[in-house]
Amino acid sequence: MRVLSIASTGMMAQQMNVEVISNNIANINTTAFKRSRAEFQDLMYQAERRQGSQSTDSGTIIPTGVEVGLGVRPTSVNRINTTGNLTSTGNELDLAIEGRGYFNVTQPGGETVYTRAGSFKLSPEGSIVTADGFAIAPGITVPQGTREVVINRSGEVLAYVDGQAQPVNQGQLAMTVFVNDSGLEALGDNLFRATPASGEPQDGLAGQAGFGTIRQKYLESSNVNVVQEITELISAQRAYEMNAKVIEAGDQMASTMTNMR
Repeated sequence: MRVLSIASTGMMAQQMNVEVISNNIANINTTAFKRSRAEFQDLMYQAERRQGSQSTDSGTIIPTGVEVGLGVRPTSVNRINTTGNLTSTGNELDLAIEGRGYFNVTQPGGETVYTRAGSFKLSPEGSIVTADGFAIAPGITVPQGTREVVINRSGEVLAYVDGQAQPVNQGQLAMTVFVNDSGLEALGDNLFRATPASGEPQDGLAGQAGFGTIRQKYLESSNVNVVQEITELISAQRAYEMNAKVIEAGDQMASTMTNMR
């Protein structure tokens, strides 16, 4: 009986759906986290009577036919790249991107990866780094004796040093955009890597055409909506239960057939 295998694909699909939803809820307080959505496609069909074929010698055409689907399969887990709310923190090294773009992060091996999580720190040498100590391109260092750091909307880092009346421009933060943000590979730790699906990195600066601007002393919250996630979780749970009921019904039908023999 096909009913058992068809319903089992439905149960496996809803299991993945619940796993995606649970990851969204788990990261509700993760800086700049983007919620994901599981997407599905129907499987191939078995045609028991093809539409468009002739039913008589006189050329009568069958209008609809009989096609039985064989279930469902996941096709992608799509990342929804809408901007989360900006939350004021008062920390001068907390940065949020308002609009499109990613900060450039240089890993120890020299590879450039990307992040929107702007909760930055200072290394012992005064370099601006991530929470894991990875340098933020282009490798800006705050000099000793700095009493205040100001980062403007264009990403310029201005250091107010003791004994100097005017701020010292230490450089400008790099920013990158992609044609397809959803094509980036998630590495964990709020980092992403470019892939052929994301398109080539397009480097630029904050405030340029097609690039967002930087807000100092703000962090981007996750874009997870709790009410939406709970609603989708209930829907997925009910769909899982209905597929389980179908398997139960198929098992009872098979049992009835066996007893008739």
